[in-house]
Amino acid sequence: MKRIVVNPKVMVGKPVIRGTRVPVYEIVNRIAEGWTFQEILEDFPRITENDIKAALLYAGMLAEGEEIFPEIINGKHAIPSR
Repeated sequence: MKRIVVNPKVMVGKPVIRGTRVPVYEIVNRIAEGWTFQEILEDFPRITENDIKAALLYAGMLAEGEEIFPEIINGKHAIPSR
């Protein structure tokens, strides 16, 4: 999950595409609304097709209940320890 990051200083800590302020939920919502990858890429020119796929994978893993750990930037963020 190197393409998805969580930083409390970016988008209030919501998971985003690395190097952008594009939240994962924006990508997933657009796919659900029927947008194509090309339309999403035109709307967010700083992301790639692989970023879109990573966002979908991330959302799928959340729905499946898997433990996923996006990269945490700038400090301690609430990720459960074992």
